[in-house]
Amino acid sequence: MPQHRHSTTLPKEAKLFRNNRSQAVRIPVEFELPGDKVLISREGDRLVIEAVRKPGLTALLSQWAKEAPLGPEDDFPEIGDAPIHPEDIF
Repeated sequence: MPQHRHSTTLPKEAKLFRNNRSQAVRIPVEFELPGDKVLISREGDRLVIEAVRKPGLTALLSQWAKEAPLGPEDDFPEIGDAPIHPEDIF
């Protein structure tokens, strides 16, 4: 099970190996991260590896707004808005 960002675990030695021209690290199961991508950064002599989180709804809507902003010049089709008629469901 993946660890939460604020939980504390004891350090554990991990294996380094080569993958073509890149160095890789074998992550022990108790440090497993969700997904298939991570962010990696350096803080002094430490490497920090973080899971890439899926964007939330706000980020998605913001991205859509950048790609196709709507303005007053945009034409929207007329949509018939008929009133709802009661139905006998019993």
